[in-house]
This record gives sequence, structure tokens and C-alpha cells, in this order.
Amino acid sequence: MKADPAGVLTGAHYLDGDFACGEGAMAAGCRFTAGYPITPSTEVVERIARRFPMMGGTFIQMEDELASMAAVVGASWTGTKTLTVTSGPGFSLMMENIGLGAMMETPLVVVNVQRGGPSTGLPTMTGQADMMQARWGSHGDYELISLSPQSPQEAFDLMIDAFNLSEVYRVPVMFMMDECVGHMTEKVVIPPADEIEIVPRKLTDQSPDEYLPYRANGNLVPEFARAGDGYRFHTTGLTHDERGYPVMSAACQEQNVHRLVYKIRDNVERIVRFEEEDTAGADVVLVTYGITARVARMGIDLARRRGAKVGVIRLVVVWPFPERRIRELAGQIKAFVVPEINYGQMVLEVERCAAGRAPAILVPHGGGGVHDPKDICEAILRAAK
Repeated sequence: MKADPAGVLTGAHYLDGDFACGEGAMAAGCRFTAGYPITPSTEVVERIARRFPMMGGTFIQMEDELASMAAVVGASWTGTKTLTVTSGPGFSLMMENIGLGAMMETPLVVVNVQRGGPSTGLPTMTGQADMMQARWGSHGDYELISLSPQSPQEAFDLMIDAFNLSEVYRVPVMFMMDECVGHMTEKVVIPPADEIEIVPRKLTDQSPDEYLPYRANGNLVPEFARAGDGYRFHTTGLTHDERGYPVMSAACQEQNVHRLVYKIRDNVERIVRFEEEDTAGADVVLVTYGITARVARMGIDLARRRGAKVGVIRLVVVWPFPERRIRELAGQIKAFVVPEINYGQMVLEVERCAAGRAPAILVPHGGGGVHDPKDICEAILRAAK
């Protein structure tokens, strides 16, 4: 399906990552957004609020992040593509209803423009310390999808992918930007609407008499019916049967949660996405994401001038993690180097997947700024020895 031209601001623009993210959401078909102002994410919804009247969209500023998340979960059940936007403290407040969205199998997108934490931290300065929270922040077993753009252009492009993935797998998708990408202004090229592929909500073709809202099809993803279309169904955060009715039993829990987990795990190779460069013959492979991927390139150039053989894996989809490729590389290289604007999060996944066959060396940064490329260079040189 092609994008609605009303939501596509075709052409070359000079946009920051937040504005580009908002444009991507509208191009993807988002027509309902609820949010609460929080630096450095506010510009995303400022852009959307300004443009929504031109395409029949609705933006509501809610009283807080809990209500914002609840609103987009509820609105999605009308068949509308929905989005909420936040940063660190707000992301924490959204976690209970993100879990609700996972249990109810609700397609939606959550943008987190990361800043320095914990707590109020550095509201106007960058960080990457919410990456594990995106995967494990709510309680219980579930699987979500997370993406991480490195530029305003990717903030546009990957936002369309985020909405498409949310529709295909009926899950909340986390969009893990950082303040640097959010506030960086660069050229962004928005293609014509007829060149943008979007995934529409897959509505059931069953009659109301035969439809069960949580009866899975062959790929473990149930068909969707919109509230108000005459279908009788119940949806809840409680463990539920195929009708959506609460059933408090271990057997129902197994059936319910197994599907929440394996509709993603069984499709990992379709979802996982990364860019790989120069890993053949490399002694050291950097694993990067977000703004750090761009800063790391300067460190890589410095290290190569000093004779280091360096490859790169840049995570585009962060969750699910590219376990298989990391395991393969672990048997071929001396070490992984993982620069992050935190004190060690995705490096733990690299270490787990490497399983002792290659060390995973963290290059940490507490936030508020980006790495000095020289520090990344030195880490590469030490790893190469």
C-alpha cells in the first residue's frame, strides 16, 4: 500500500531529527498522537501538532506520560495508527502501559529521545542509557522491537519501518533516538507518497459470529477487528483466552505468553537489521548504534591509520539483537569494541553472544556529550593487541 499524499511533505528539507521523526510518522499513516512535553523530544509532537490539521489527524496533550501511553493504546483499537513521544523519566512512567500494549497485542510506536539520567538527569543533553529499558522495562515475559537511527534522514526512514513492523507483528515498537540525533539538523529527502510503502492494519475478514480476537493464524499474529465495527470482543491486560476473556490458569498463561514471545523470536531473521562493513579479515569489530556510530567512524579512521584492521556492525534494529551474526564473528576476530553513551548496556548482549570466544570491550561515556574519537581509537588499538 502507498502512503497517503496528505501526510507526505515531499522534497528536500533542512530538518532536525525530531522534526524528521514527526514527518516519518505522518508519512507512515499516523493520525493520532498523545504526549506530554519533555526535553529533548518535544519538537517531534510540535511538528505533528502543527501539521495534523492538514491531514485530519488528532493530537492531544495529556496530563502526564501514563495517560499518554494509555491514550495511544486505546486509540489503536479503533484501527488508527498511533504514536507517543517521550524521554527518560517519561519512558519510565510509560512502562506499565507498554506492558499492557504488549499483552493486548496493540500496534503503536513509542519514540524515546534519550537524554542523560538517571532521574531528571540532563534534560537537554544526550545519553544512550535507556537501551536495556526498551527491552526489559516492563514486567513479565514479552518481546518488542526497537530501532535506533543515526541521522535525521534515518529518523524519517526508520519511522516508517517502525510503523510497518508494529502492524506486521502487532506489537509496540520502540524508536530509540538520542538527543544528538534529535537536535541535529541535516538534509532530509522525503520521497513522493507513491514511493513510500506502508503496511495497513490487517483487518479480519471473518464475520462477527466466528471471529475470536486472539485466535492466532499461521505466524502467531492474531487478526485485528476495530472497536465499533460490530465485533464482540474483550481485551485486557490479564492472561486471557482466544476470546480475550481472563482465565487465571498456568495453561492459559503458557498459551498466551508463548505466543507473545515467539511471534517475534520465530521471525528474528526477518526483523533483525544491521549494517556490516569490513569485517572480513578484521581483528577488531566495533558494535555501534545511534549517534555513537557516527562518532566511532572518526575513531576507526584514526586506528586504521595506525595499522588496525577494523570492521563495523551498526545496529539499525537493536531488539531483537543480531545474536547469530555476533556468534559467527566471535570465532573469527580478536575482540569486539562497543562504544556507548552509558556504562555498559548493549555490550552485555555482545558479551553474551560471543560466549567467551572474543572479549567485548566497553568504551563508556556517562552522557551529556559524545565520545572523544581518540578514546575509541585507543580502545581499538588495545583490543587489536
